[in-house]
Amino acid sequence: MTNKTLNDHLNWRYATKKMDPTKPVPQDKVDAIIEAVRMAPTSSGTQPFELIVVTNSDVRSQIAEAAGGQAQITDGSHLLVFAAWDDYTAERIDEVVDLNVAARGDLPLIHGYYDNLKANYVPRETEVNYAHAARQAYIALGIALVAAAEQEVDSTPMEGFDPAAVDEILDLRKRGLRSVVLMPLGHRDAAGDWLLPMGKVRKPRDAIVTQIS
Repeated sequence: MTNKTLNDHLNWRYATKKMDPTKPVPQDKVDAIIEAVRMAPTSSGTQPFELIVVTNSDVRSQIAEAAGGQAQITDGSHLLVFAAWDDYTAERIDEVVDLNVAARGDLPLIHGYYDNLKANYVPRETEVNYAHAARQAYIALGIALVAAAEQEVDSTPMEGFDPAAVDEILDLRKRGLRSVVLMPLGHRDAAGDWLLPMGKVRKPRDAIVTQIS
């Protein structure tokens, strides 16, 4: 892995359709992916989401049912569930303030910055705040996909599931969370995955990039 570039890893990865249930992901690789999620950038450093790591086979089977039977959830060894805050509250933002003070000192600019954040975020509609928090979870998802590729762990980002059902299975609403996106981890079944032998399809650079000089 050390001789590969980032783009080499991105070319290697794909949305794995069939994983080999006999090949669990080693814990050190899972830990590296989790740490990348923890280090992901978020708006104002709020990290307004939690990562639920599910290895329990019965729970993953329930979630797979809520996701149209997508087998990667049960054939992989780990399921990452990105769950966003259901709202921004003064208490949640104050916890971020405390982390900043502990790391950087009790600086007036920290309190001023987050007081302004509370004044802007807390009065907004709940759905507006949830949508903002969910976008931060997607930033972390992108980092997780790259980290998994760097670890040569297969993954598949999934939006095709019933969030309300997953929230109930994991009892997320009581924790002020709502499931946003799923990411199973495992190792590809090279003989059984129909997508693996197909070439990667991406738009050409000039179709997706506009240069303004």
